[in-house]
Amino acid sequence: MLALASHAHAFDGIPNPLPGATAGDPQRGRAIVADRHVGLCLLCHSAPITEERFQGDLAPSLAGAGSRWTIPQLRLRIADSSRLNPATIMPSYYRTEGLTRVAPAHAGKTILSAQQIEDVVAYLATLKDTP
Repeated sequence: MLALASHAHAFDGIPNPLPGATAGDPQRGRAIVADRHVGLCLLCHSAPITEERFQGDLAPSLAGAGSRWTIPQLRLRIADSSRLNPATIMPSYYRTEGLTRVAPAHAGKTILSAQQIEDVVAYLATLKDTP
C-alpha cells in the first residue's frame, strides 16, 4: 500500500504532518532542496538558492511557493503529486506501491522520509516572494 494510504488527506492537501514526523525545519529543508543527491529538486525546478548555479527549467520555479500553496497543499505535492496529476513527471517522494521501474534495492522504500518531507514543506512555505 502507499505510505500515504492510511494518512487522511483532503482533495488538494494533506492537513497534518506525516506519521512520525515533527515540525519541519526550514534550514534542513533548504539543504534537501539544494542537494542533488537527496531531494533532486533542482534537476527540474529553479529556486532562490543562489549558490546553486545550474537549476532546472522543466517544472515551475519554487520561488513564491509559499504564496501559491498552503502547507497541506505543499505536503501533498511533495509526498505524491500523482494524486493531483496522474501524468506528472515529478517523483512521488512518499509513495511505495504502484510504481514502475523501481530498482529492487529501493522497492518498498520512500524516496524521502516523513521528516525530510516536513522539512522541505517548512522551507517552501517560507518562499513568499516571486522572482
